[in-house]
Amino acid sequence: MSSKARVGVLISGRGSNMMALADAAARGAPYELALVASDRPEAAGLAWAREQGLATFALSPRGIGKAAYEEAMDAALRGAAVEVIALAGYMRLLSDAFVARWRGRILNIHPSLLPKYKGLDTHGRAIAAGDMVAGCSVHLVTEELDGGEVLGQAEVPVLPGDDAETLAARVLAREHELYPQVLSRFVTR
Repeated sequence: MSSKARVGVLISGRGSNMMALADAAARGAPYELALVASDRPEAAGLAWAREQGLATFALSPRGIGKAAYEEAMDAALRGAAVEVIALAGYMRLLSDAFVARWRGRILNIHPSLLPKYKGLDTHGRAIAAGDMVAGCSVHLVTEELDGGEVLGQAEVPVLPGDDAETLAARVLAREHELYPQVLSRFVTR
């Protein structure tokens, strides 16, 4: 990869992990955000990215279908010369065909210590199971939901009285530290 890897960040909401990646890039991380893209044109994170002068792409799959949507997303990513994709709160499952086109170059941040609690409601599930420790994982994306190689993890204690929201807030703070570190290692390996 070039001296600064070109990263495309996919978001669906406020983009707090994207902001953490952008902050690290501004502080000299070995990557730059080449494109911030979303399946939700109204996503708050897109407005923030535009305010920072980052290139953005937004398209809703509604009315055009998944295949056409992913084709447009792929074209936007390739048009921005993206080398690595970072999913950051991107809440849409990618098709096997899209994953295959970008094999080994898509990372995701997931709010659990994989392989525990794939999918949604990770914090509530950890609390219900009586776990003493929760956390987050950065992994390679494969066709299996949250099933790719884990590249890094950070633990967060489950505290007495925690509910899903309080635990989620502490895990998110660790995500903001972990994701830039793992992405930096990934693009320089």
